[in-house]
Amino acid sequence: MKLRNKTIVVTGAASGIGAEVARLARFEGATVIGMDRNDPGLTLDGFVAVDLSSTASIDAAIAQLPQRVDALCNIAGVPGTANPALLAHVNYLGLRYLTSSVLPRMPAGGSIVNVASILGADWPLRLDLHKQLAATEGFAAGQAWLDQHPVPDETCYQYFKEALIVWTYVQSQPWFLAHSVRMNSVAPGPVFTPILGDFVSMLGEERVQRDAHRMKRPAYADEVASVIAFLCSDESRWISGVNLAVDGGLASTFI
Repeated sequence: MKLRNKTIVVTGAASGIGAEVARLARFEGATVIGMDRNDPGLTLDGFVAVDLSSTASIDAAIAQLPQRVDALCNIAGVPGTANPALLAHVNYLGLRYLTSSVLPRMPAGGSIVNVASILGADWPLRLDLHKQLAATEGFAAGQAWLDQHPVPDETCYQYFKEALIVWTYVQSQPWFLAHSVRMNSVAPGPVFTPILGDFVSMLGEERVQRDAHRMKRPAYADEVASVIAFLCSDESRWISGVNLAVDGGLASTFI
């Protein structure tokens, strides 16, 4: 895949899928700037500490990024066992704020990849709500909308993965038409990462056992990373506005 001489920013680069994307992108010749709240455990070309729940932290982090960013991989996130407010801020509002702020640094041909989840598959059931939230501009306006439309704590993770998929859908084409920057999302199923146990706790052992027969195994992080890297590459230059399942066929079993 053609990543040589590209500058790629990877959030969540300290571990899991983010670390695998960073490793693969550097192998393919890219300059990789990692962003995370934790220190990285791998070689990067640059690292910027950031708290995605804070616009001040995001602004300070963006000021440290290169003036040209060819691709942005939004991989950082917190699991469903996290505080609901933190989850909303990191997995959606902060991600959206960061992306909108990085967009002016992206040249024609740039790529944005958001990591959603198979647990966001029910977005059509709440499409009107998700489109209303997507239409808000900025972190504060999004939070104000959420204050008026509370999300149940027990489904908060799923809700904001749904919202991320819908935002990717509705925002991708305006940005592609105006800036020639593509935006897609990937929707992994379970993945062998440090937070896999949190998902088991969130869903409950009964749900996990009930669905276990639907898949061969959870994914390895590198199996998801290679798809994200492809969506950053020149070979995917005509793919935009897509939510791509990377789940070993798990989603197909619900049809």
